[in-house]
Amino acid sequence: MQPLSPAQNRGPTPEHFNFHPYLSGKLLSETQSCQSRMNKLIFPTGDKCDSEGNWIPPNSFPDPRPPLKNPWSPFDDEVAFRLAGLLFKKTEMSQPNIDELLDLWAHDVQKRFGGTGGPFGTHQDLLGTIDAIKHGSAPWQYTTPTATEWQKTSYQVWYCDPDTVISNILANPDFADQFDPAPYVHIDAQGQRHWSNFFSGNYAFRHATTIYEDPEAGGEKVRGAMYCPIILGSDKTTVSVATGHVEYHLLYLSVGNLHNVAHCGHRNGVIPIGFLAIPKSDRKYDADPKFRIFKKRLYHSSIAAILRSLKPAMTTPVVRLCPDGHFRWVIYDLGAFIADYPEQVLLAGVVQGWCCRYVSTHPNLISPLMDTLFDVYGSESGLLWDNFSIDDGVVPFTHEFPRADIHEMLTPDLLHQIIKGSFKDMLVEWVVEYLELTYGKERANEIMDRISLAPSFPGLHRFPHGRRFKQWTGDDSKALMKVFLSAVVDYIPESMALCLSSFQDFCVLVRRNDFTTNTIAEVQQAIHSFHQHRQIFLATDTRMKLDISQMLLTNQRLDKLTALHSDLADKGLMPPLHSAPPVDPFEAEREDEGVQDGEHLLAKVELAKKRVSNVPRYLEDLAEHLDEPDLPDLTRRFLYEQLLGTPADGIDIDQCPGITSKVNIYHSAVATFFAPSDNSGLQGMHWERIRSTPSWYGHPRRDTVAVVMDESLPGFRGMSAARIRLFFSFIYDDIVYPCALVHWFNTFSRTRDSRTGLWVVRPSYLDGHQLCPHLAVIHLDSILRGIHLMPVYGSNAIPPGLKYYNTLDIFKSYYVNRLADYHANEILF
Repeated sequence: MQPLSPAQNRGPTPEHFNFHPYLSGKLLSETQSCQSRMNKLIFPTGDKCDSEGNWIPPNSFPDPRPPLKNPWSPFDDEVAFRLAGLLFKKTEMSQPNIDELLDLWAHDVQKRFGGTGGPFGTHQDLLGTIDAIKHGSAPWQYTTPTATEWQKTSYQVWYCDPDTVISNILANPDFADQFDPAPYVHIDAQGQRHWSNFFSGNYAFRHATTIYEDPEAGGEKVRGAMYCPIILGSDKTTVSVATGHVEYHLLYLSVGNLHNVAHCGHRNGVIPIGFLAIPKSDRKYDADPKFRIFKKRLYHSSIAAILRSLKPAMTTPVVRLCPDGHFRWVIYDLGAFIADYPEQVLLAGVVQGWCCRYVSTHPNLISPLMDTLFDVYGSESGLLWDNFSIDDGVVPFTHEFPRADIHEMLTPDLLHQIIKGSFKDMLVEWVVEYLELTYGKERANEIMDRISLAPSFPGLHRFPHGRRFKQWTGDDSKALMKVFLSAVVDYIPESMALCLSSFQDFCVLVRRNDFTTNTIAEVQQAIHSFHQHRQIFLATDTRMKLDISQMLLTNQRLDKLTALHSDLADKGLMPPLHSAPPVDPFEAEREDEGVQDGEHLLAKVELAKKRVSNVPRYLEDLAEHLDEPDLPDLTRRFLYEQLLGTPADGIDIDQCPGITSKVNIYHSAVATFFAPSDNSGLQGMHWERIRSTPSWYGHPRRDTVAVVMDESLPGFRGMSAARIRLFFSFIYDDIVYPCALVHWFNTFSRTRDSRTGLWVVRPSYLDGHQLCPHLAVIHLDSILRGIHLMPVYGSNAIPPGLKYYNTLDIFKSYYVNRLADYHANEILF
């Protein structure tokens, strides 16, 4: 078993499609031809102009940004800037203490140097300087919506001017390579359509066409303008103010011109622009229809008031600076509103339980028809509600803006609507009910023990007590989905396992950064399989009926894939606002992953920066110290293969070169790889730490990895699983060899497990008694990334006393968990 050597595997470029057909990194294969076709059709194409709006040649270079006389402006110097950050952000010092510190500083400066004072005079001076910073968010202001007052109470809605916010986003040079000035259609060399960023979808292309074909505001008035769709989202997490009488929840804004990776790159591509008031009243009014109508009207009037400054530029283009340094005429448009189902009902003004995009038996319920229905039947109380499922007491905020149709804009929230609403609250509960009905509560509770044994993995929230805790976060629900199927598969019928597997496939497929027609076919197949196998819950008397009002909304996503990339729903537009819990051994995996800005490549693995001290530095002594007697011979055979390019199996050890240099050992390595579907940097890069240490929070931790064996084979067929026993490096002929001592795992079958869709692997041994593990030394370049293994538990009860840090040592076989993250799902097929 020989992994690829560095000479064979130098790291594929973004154009390399063989190993990762979905992660090429090549954004467009025919960008120019698509753009030229659109230019011929004279749609809004985002042509360049100067700051006065005069058109300039398309190959013109942008004017250089004026150099700053003082890069620390509005602060006097670096000291003032760093002091402001220390006092206001890091230590959060009180205003009286700031004044006292500044007085002492000024007194010392006057006494020692005869100066006039320190960086700031008072805390007001400090805060005023911070407020003068031109970068970052627009200033906050407030308005009072025009909704009828309830019991003489008025509500302030705090917001940032969205026009200023959008101008700041478009002018951000960080997005120079991550934005589109015009909609396009991406067709690859094989003739497949691709949907990735917002502008590659039908929605952007269709609305740009509508704008140009407008008989009053289109045509020559908008030719060459840049279409700028506005994406909104609302987070239901409330923010209490003062006594808690008034609460707010946040409204977020971004623009569709940015690429997906820019939305999750933590560079101000997604901005909170408003706090929507949540009115409170006496309990006796909770069921009052008038009060409920008031709350809905306040919600819509608040959003309309916040967005009002954008309305003029929705029909008349305005000049804006863009990330590439060029100016363009820009025309705004309401593009999408990301919300979970309860908020979709509020936004669309429909009856709870009905589809908010296409209302059941009335699929043509779009903006023109809505206007007609309100004009004809709006005065007859209850008629629209009873016959068309429309709330006639509320007019959506979109009616104030041109081309805006809330039913077209609504985009499901994958986390709250599908993962939490359908998976955790329905499927998981149904499975638990089945287990209790079939085996009793005691046996059903064993599932909790299995969940708690999930091995550590970067970014994976663990469940030390199974799923027994009161308050679930979005991260908890996503983490449960990653480990639940492996824990229950041996206790449930095959059809129930296939139902869970199909649902999970759907959830990870629709989160991919890049879609093709094949991807959509896979999504359709997952939905078909889910609907087919969910009947098992009726057949086993787990449910008398299937309450799937939220579940059926999954069908909407197929339509949305071609009009609006659903990836934005979980790409940072809805960041959780709850406080992060303190780091403990069960949460420490969160430290081991993150976004990565920098070079764009497919994958690389590097040793940690700091080597381990107080260990022997020569190979034989190190082997004795670590109780790895085969380490010297395995390392010499590895070096033989590196130098000659031929396998060392069967070669006499005396023919292998000796290693006399000092050896450095490390407790971890960092894998960096192209994973735009996960939280990533502006180049789509993500990093995670692979650990092999004798003590991680008091216990050994030896992570598992995917080793590239044959790039010509797709997915996991071209890989092997291995567990890291040691990271080390040595020097031979002035060349540094970063290595890993690994324990191989054998793939159990040539195909994936039929129930779970996961590969099954087993630890490899050289003897029948499993006393002699199959070890090897491999080059770090042959490691693709870390992988998560879940035990094949079997149908027997878990013995008491087992701990998660022993999981990889005690089971006979393991599932290769391609649900660990979205990148794993794309490569471990």
